[in-house]
Amino acid sequence: MIKESIQSAQKTQKAVCLMAMAESSRSSTTATNSDESSSSPITKIAQDHLFSVLLLLPIESILCFATTCKKLKFLAYSDSLWESVCRRDWGNSSVDALKASNSVQGIHWKKLYQQVHQLNSVCCHKLLVETTDGDEVLPSPRASHSLNFVNGCLVLFGGGCEGGRHLDDTWIAYIGNDFRRTLKWQKTDSGIPSGRFGHSCVVIGDSLILFGGINDHGIRQNDLWVGQVTLHETLGITLSWRLLDVGTIAPPPRGAHAGCCLDTKRMLIHGGIGLSGLRLGDTWILDLSENLCFGTWREIVTHPSPPSRSGHTLTHIGGTQTILFGGRGSGYEVLNDVWLFSASEGHWRWMQQLFELHNIPQGFSLARVGHSANLILGGRLLIYGGEDSYRHRKDDFWVLDVSSMPSIKMQPSILNSKGLLRKMWRRLESTGEKPNCRSFHRACVDHSGRYLYVFGGMVDGLLQPTESSGLSFDGGIFMVELVLHS
Repeated sequence: MIKESIQSAQKTQKAVCLMAMAESSRSSTTATNSDESSSSPITKIAQDHLFSVLLLLPIESILCFATTCKKLKFLAYSDSLWESVCRRDWGNSSVDALKASNSVQGIHWKKLYQQVHQLNSVCCHKLLVETTDGDEVLPSPRASHSLNFVNGCLVLFGGGCEGGRHLDDTWIAYIGNDFRRTLKWQKTDSGIPSGRFGHSCVVIGDSLILFGGINDHGIRQNDLWVGQVTLHETLGITLSWRLLDVGTIAPPPRGAHAGCCLDTKRMLIHGGIGLSGLRLGDTWILDLSENLCFGTWREIVTHPSPPSRSGHTLTHIGGTQTILFGGRGSGYEVLNDVWLFSASEGHWRWMQQLFELHNIPQGFSLARVGHSANLILGGRLLIYGGEDSYRHRKDDFWVLDVSSMPSIKMQPSILNSKGLLRKMWRRLESTGEKPNCRSFHRACVDHSGRYLYVFGGMVDGLLQPTESSGLSFDGGIFMVELVLHS
C-alpha cells in the first residue's frame, strides 16, 4: 500500500522481472550449476539492495522472483523479508502488536501473511466480566453509543437505552497482553460530555475526539470534545474530557452521522440526521492543533459525492484514504454502495466503487444500516451486523477487500466486460459463541487488527421488548478473533 512509490515500484518491477526472466531462461537452457547461477548479473547485486528492491514489488512478483535460483529463493523466502513485507502492507503497529502476542509466537511471517490473505472464518467469544466482592458494576444495555480502543483500553461512552433515553456515562476496561477474556469495567462519573446517542468518536493518538449526537429530547448537537486516557501505576486508569474550541465555523448539528480519523491531526465526518430531521450529505474535515487545544472545521464540496444518508460507516484505510459504506438514504431506503474518499496533495475526491451483486452468495444481502466496519489485519474491512430495509437485524461477517479496488491497488485491477470489479466481497464463516443478530452496536479492533470487540446494540430474541419502544437492547461484550491457522 505504498502509494507514494507506485511509479518507482512499477519501473523497478519491470526491470527485476526482465532480469528474473533472463535468469530463468539461462537456467532452463544450461545444466544446473551453482557457479553459473552465481554469474548472473542479478545475483551480483548486494543483498541489502535486493532486499530493498523486493519490498517495492507486489507479492506475486516476489514469489516469481524466488523461482529464479536457489540463492534468490533463500532471500525471497527469508523470514526477515516477510516481516518487512508485513510491516509494509499491515503497518508497524499491527506487526509490533503481533510480535508481543503469545498467539503467533513461532509462526513464520510468510506463512502468517498467507493465512491472513486466505482468511475465511472468525471465532466469537462472549467475554466474562469481573466483579468486585460480588457486586456487578456493569454498563447498562444500550445502542448508538461509542466504543473505542485507545492506549490499551476499551472506552465506552453514552448511547440510547430503553424508553428512548440517552446515557451520559463513560466506562473503561484495560486490555493487556495477558488478557484472558475477562473484562473489568471501571465507571467514570464526570458529567461531561452531556448525554447523547448517535454521536461519533474517533481515536487520534492517545486521545478521543467526540462530535455531535442526539439527546432524548431530540436535540441535535455539534459540540466537540477531547478525551484523554491515562494509565497510572498508583491511580489506575483515568479519563478526562474537555470541550474543544473550534471558533465560529462548525458543521450543522446532527446525529447518526459517520466519522473517522484521517491522520494524527485530522478528523472526517459525513452525513447524518440534521435539525429538520432530513438526512445530510455534507462532508467536513476538522484540522486539530498540535496540542489538541483547538480545531478548525472546513466543509469539503466535491462532485460527485455520496448521496445523503445516516447510520453508515466511515473507515480510514491508511494514508489519506477512507471507505464509506451503506446507511439509510433520504428516501429511507437502505444502501449498499461503497465510496472511496481520497486526497492527493490537498485535492479531495469522492469516487464510487462498483461491484457485481450476483457474486454475493444467494440468500444474503449487502444493503444495511447500523452496522460496524473496521480495518483489520491484512488491510481489509470487516463489516458486521446491521439491519435491512425491513428492520431485520443481521449477524453476518463480511470482508471488503479494498486492495482490489482500481483506485487503490498498485497494479491495474482485473475488470469484467462491463467494467465492474470482481471479488471485492467475501462472506466469512463464524464459529463459537456468536452474537445475536444486532444493529446500531459498536465495534473496534485492537492494535494488532486481529481482535474485534463488539458491545451492545439493538437485538433480536435476547431480551423482552419494552412496551414503550418495542426495542430490545444488549449489554454483552464479545471478542471476534480472526482464525489464522491453515
